[in-house]
Amino acid sequence: MYRVITYPEAAEQIAALPTEALDGYAEVLDALGRQPWSGRPQHEDNPEGAVRRWVLGPGGAGQVVYLVLEGQREVHVILVQWWG
Repeated sequence: MYRVITYPEAAEQIAALPTEALDGYAEVLDALGRQPWSGRPQHEDNPEGAVRRWVLGPGGAGQVVYLVLEGQREVHVILVQWWG
């Protein structure tokens, strides 16, 4: 298991998510604690990069950007975006 740490800026973004995004965010959060490397790399030209993203919500209307610190078994949520 990985410990998930949410940065204050991301916490504010999560608090602003609409209701329809909350279930998707909860699913992402669960996955990050178990298998954070399953997210797509933030930059496709760096497929092994530790900065990853996970799409969420109906129609992929949002994303979570995070950093995997494998040595510490931590995932740092740095950005949550919603375009829906």
